This record gives sequence, C-alpha cells and structure tokens, in this order.
Amino acid sequence: MGTTQLETVPEPKYWHLKTVLSEALDQDFAVGEVLPNERELAARFGVARATLRQALEQLELEGRLQRRRGVGTTVAPPRVGVAVGTAGHSWPGEHVDGWEPVDAAETVPSAAVLKLLGTGGGFAADEPVHTVRRTRVTQGQAVAAELLYVPAASVPGLTAIEAPAGPARARAVLRELQRLVLEGQDRSVELGSARADDAKELDRLPGAPVLLVTTRYFTAAGTAAVSVATYRADTCRLTFGDSGDVEITHEPRVAS
Repeated sequence: MGTTQLETVPEPKYWHLKTVLSEALDQDFAVGEVLPNERELAARFGVARATLRQALEQLELEGRLQRRRGVGTTVAPPRVGVAVGTAGHSWPGEHVDGWEPVDAAETVPSAAVLKLLGTGGGFAADEPVHTVRRTRVTQGQAVAAELLYVPAASVPGLTAIEAPAGPARARAVLRELQRLVLEGQDRSVELGSARADDAKELDRLPGAPVLLVTTRYFTAAGTAAVSVATYRADTCRLTFGDSGDVEITHEPRVAS
C-alpha cells in the first residue's frame, strides 16, 4: 500500500479514499489478511482518522472488509450469492435446505412478529409460540441465523415429553409443522442491524449491517409460521429468481 497523499477532488474525501483503498485491497492484500491499524493507515494517506473510519465502514458495508473480534480488520472473501425466490412452496426443513436446527423454546415474540402471525388468522397475542433457532453454514462459516416462530395451534401434536430441548426439540417442531398443508408463502428483504445474539452466532459485532429475510407461511386457516433470517451483509448478496428455495451459490463477485 503506497503513501500517496490524496488530491483535492469534488467528491467527499472519504469516498475517494474508499476507492484508493479498494484498489489497494485488490493489488496488495490477500483474503483474510489483517490490515494495518487505523493510525498507520491514516498517516500513510494523510487523512484524519475520522475520514479513514468512514472509508473503512463503507468498504465493510460493501463486503470488502470484515471486523473480527480479537483479530482486527481483515480482507473479506467474495460474497456468496443467496437466491431468494417466491414461487416455491415448502416448509422449513422439509428438504435439504442447508439450515441446521439449534434449539427450540416457548417465547414471547416481538410486537412486529406478533403482528405478522396475526395477519389473516385468529392468532391470539397470549398464545404460546415455539421459537426454533437454526443456523446456516457454508464453506465452514456461519452466514445466517434464523428464528422461526410457530404458534402452538399450528403444531397441536407436539408434546413436551418428546424431545424436550435442543436440536431434537427443534426438529420435532419442524416435523409437526410439515404435517400441515402449505397454501403459500411470501418474503420481504430489508437492511438491518445485528442483534447481540445473532452477532455472536455470526461472528459479527452488535449493530453490524445484516440482511433480514422475513417469510410468512400460510395454510387455509391463516399464517401458520413466520421466519426471520439474518444474513451477514458483508459476505452475502441476495439474488432473485423463480425458485422458491433459498440456495447458496459460490459465484465470483463482479467488480463495479
């Protein structure tokens, strides 16, 4: 990485610095390599550390850099493509979908989730809800965490005796859910911030940018389940197609 001072440009200085740093990442650094500390980088480019932080934050948001606990800022691998379709109709875990069950417990969902569960059906706010946690791993790295909310009324055959906790309990909830006839589903995608528990699971810092994919599953009676999947925004990019399955592909990133 060179020591060229930044020239006066009409665009914001941090944005020009981001471009310079991006070129340096391509030429001088390998994937996983740790960058010099902020003080050294700021001195090399003759900018204030605040300007440098803005550029680094933008590169992190674009998936070029990762901040790792106890390591520092490293060069990120290419993002993995995540195909998100709308035509497929299958329950979570019904086929090999790359998700690994972690646990299941009865919880009180947020107001936003309760609103989604109540859409189109007779769900009561005080009704028990089974919350299934699953993770998705690709190339040895956790790329997504999911919370699947299933009202007790959707899985009436579930008993507390069978698989009381852990992954077995999660699989039992999924198995009972799959007994229902799925009428349809819809998805929405938005940019969000990592909650503390998801951040820990995905090896991110709390508040880091993430992609939130919310899916509602419908039966003739109404909304039977709601999934909120949190994807790492620095390693995943979402693609949209006709397939209803969420599949992870390994395509090289197209340089902008």
